[in-house]
Amino acid sequence: MGQISVTYDVDGIKGLCVITPAVHGDSRGSFMETYNRRDMEEAGLQYSFVQDCQSLSKKGVLRGLHFQKRFPQAKLVRVIRGAVYDVAVDLRAGSPTYGKYHGELLTAENKKQLLIPRGFAHGFLVLSEEAEYCYKCDDFYYAGDEGGVAWNDPDIGIDWPRAADGSPLILSEKDRKWPRLQDAQIRWDETTGKPLEVEQKT
Repeated sequence: MGQISVTYDVDGIKGLCVITPAVHGDSRGSFMETYNRRDMEEAGLQYSFVQDCQSLSKKGVLRGLHFQKRFPQAKLVRVIRGAVYDVAVDLRAGSPTYGKYHGELLTAENKKQLLIPRGFAHGFLVLSEEAEYCYKCDDFYYAGDEGGVAWNDPDIGIDWPRAADGSPLILSEKDRKWPRLQDAQIRWDETTGKPLEVEQKT
């Protein structure tokens, strides 16, 4: 598989993968390929990414849990500065792990990437003073198609790590108001990633 190693189906969640690129270094510094379509395809990961995004957030910022309702996106996410706790929640109808989450520590140092298929809610919490966060999407962003699930939904039970210095969580007003999963009525077909239910209560 060339320049990457892949951990498939992490936490038993089908399609959710951790990708670690090979890093080549010497006295001058280091080099790595952050994305290589041929390597991905050789690893059995067939994705056509159409959009790259980057965000900057300070310690304690929690973004999520987000998805697009009618145009779900697969994402390949990584951190280029700092550290985040990254979370994906399976919302695929018929999936044996529906409602289950996986959390992964992504840092500039470990260079891990999380590959999140369509049909997941996604979010992250910044653990460092600042974090720059990059991700590829296999569909475009559509204004008005945003959906979300409460970051602290007890039925999902995400164990968000807290900063050692006790820094408070910082959420947008929108992210404070997402409904619980049982009220969101959001599910996608496990095979096609197409939405089955898209009505979201507010």
